[in-house]
Amino acid sequence: MNLKQLSNMLALSQTTVSRALNGYPEVSEETRRRVADAAKRHGYRPNPSARRLATGKAGMIGYVMPTGASVDIDPHFVEFLSGLGDYARGHELDLVLSPTAADDEETTYRRIVANKQVDAVYVSSPRPADRRIALLNQLGLPFIVHGRSEGLGFDYPHLDIDNEAGFHDAARLLLQLGHTRVALINGDTSQTFAIFRERGVRRALAASGLALPPARIRSAAMTEEEGFRAAMSLLRGDEPPTAILCSSLMMALGIVRAIRDLGLAVPADVSLVAHDDVFPWLKPENFSVPLTTTRSSIRAAGERVAERLATRLSGQETEPLGEIWPVDLVVRASIAVAKT
Repeated sequence: MNLKQLSNMLALSQTTVSRALNGYPEVSEETRRRVADAAKRHGYRPNPSARRLATGKAGMIGYVMPTGASVDIDPHFVEFLSGLGDYARGHELDLVLSPTAADDEETTYRRIVANKQVDAVYVSSPRPADRRIALLNQLGLPFIVHGRSEGLGFDYPHLDIDNEAGFHDAARLLLQLGHTRVALINGDTSQTFAIFRERGVRRALAASGLALPPARIRSAAMTEEEGFRAAMSLLRGDEPPTAILCSSLMMALGIVRAIRDLGLAVPADVSLVAHDDVFPWLKPENFSVPLTTTRSSIRAAGERVAERLATRLSGQETEPLGEIWPVDLVVRASIAVAKT
């Protein structure tokens, strides 16, 4: 079925049907739903070339993906991408990945804007005063940031979780259980999510008159092996921690292994709290000792980023809105009162 046939069947103009399918705000919700239902029922899919001519949009979301030997594609990225894809698949959107050298992302952004390859992009793993965000703001391409940057001097659309509050609340709980030697095994501290998490732990400790010394902080890629190495170095040091906060369930796998290899136990010797991105194949309740976690679904974040990009493309969202999701603290068996 083509656009003309669908329009005739619905007794609507082709323009109205096209605008309804592309989410334009001037089309009523009732009409949009009626058109979408009919298109789905009769298997109508817009011709990409015709859609570009009619709307000036390709129906494509872009992502500039750093590649190379120094770049790991980790499960957190894949899970986020799955959520984004879930939404895009159901809303006639395609995802275009543009590979680039890790130190040459800005050139790739300029190229995809000049070539009009995509309608919008999302930015991940932001850093303080992130130059990619400043460039996109200057180029005028619709975008949204998964995470936040600081020090830019202007507002921009973003979606983030409250990393600082989540880790503050987790650290405060450990303090309430009597732990004074708390360690943090964090992700890449050049990225703002890790900066916020460390900030939250420090704030909780400071409220109890305690500090987070460098000897109790580790920063590494969020993998099982890096978690193992970080935990080993902490637990073999002078005055080892009685409690550890870590930034990923992947890291927690290695931390639990290190604790076990040293003849220690969770939570009798070491209390453990990890961040749970809600991987369907790695659940905190299935660890040998169910893990206490800070919890927020990274797949749901991917879906929401795609949804907001679609609303920006349709003109329904025009302001540089910031969206911060709260983080749940889920208490399980991996924490206990500190030994005296």
